[in-house]
Amino acid sequence: RQWIHTALASAAGLSLQPVFSQTAAWPSKPINYLVAFPAGGTTDILARVVSQKLGPALGTTLVIDNKGGAGGSVGSEIAARAPADGYNLLGGTISSHAINVSLYPKLGYDPVKSFTPVFLYGTNPVVLVVAANSPYKSLKDLMAAARANPEKLSGASAGNGTSQHLAQELLAFKGGVKFTHVPYKGSAPAIQDVMSGQVDFMFDTTVVAGAHIQSGKLRALAVTSAKRLTDSMPDVPTVAESGLPGLQGFEVVSWQALFAPAGTPKPIVDKLHSEILKIMQTAEMQERLKGLGMQPSTLTPEQVLSFQKAEIDKWAQVIKAANIKID
Repeated sequence: RQWIHTALASAAGLSLQPVFSQTAAWPSKPINYLVAFPAGGTTDILARVVSQKLGPALGTTLVIDNKGGAGGSVGSEIAARAPADGYNLLGGTISSHAINVSLYPKLGYDPVKSFTPVFLYGTNPVVLVVAANSPYKSLKDLMAAARANPEKLSGASAGNGTSQHLAQELLAFKGGVKFTHVPYKGSAPAIQDVMSGQVDFMFDTTVVAGAHIQSGKLRALAVTSAKRLTDSMPDVPTVAESGLPGLQGFEVVSWQALFAPAGTPKPIVDKLHSEILKIMQTAEMQERLKGLGMQPSTLTPEQVLSFQKAEIDKWAQVIKAANIKID
């Protein structure tokens, strides 16, 4: 019996040895940080800002790899199939990891089972913008034009199923109007066409739209948060403040998170979380996020998972109620 116990203990030690060795040596090479959206968008901006500080903290470099398409689904599927060895990370969002599962009948990944949450960077309301020379001076103007001309007003988004798309569809559903949705492959090209007047309006995060609003190229009509963004856009009213029928309590909040393929060793996930938390809590990062209208998060990986599951349930209900479908 003693021999059996000894043999089993030795076998268990041998089976765990590769994991311990892998974790102890990590990271011994560059880490691939896949962004499921094109360059220039919120997810890409955060990835580059965080990677500049996370790389030195870990003693390596992080390589940004943009794989946009289908509201983050293309890049997420690639990341889901990547080795769970700590050298593959994914910048995911409300779209890729909460909304798409209710929009796309066949996803190449499961937003919960295929990934391990690492860090929730924060939440961010979206802002409704039009070109600086647009005839629409307020949300009331925009909605009045939409009622008078059903499906004539066009709204851009970063792609089908993104938070920008869902905000547009929810506004149409609750406001009793119809827009023509114009999906793009990312925020950057979409917002360019709004600024040039080729598309009438767009919902986008304050991270992306903020600079264009400050430069005078875009006009902000409303924010989708429950309260005004007193730090970054104090003069921009909320959608609910419009007083329009059906828009009471209107709220859409986007979020940004970091994921790793399911099965990534917990010590590596914990190390990543710890180092990113230190970075995000610096005065420099706090001030930067505050200026962008983003509310930083301190949730643990386990708490992020619970938050993600709640978001999946929430948006499933919204999508069903609004009868939102991907063409």
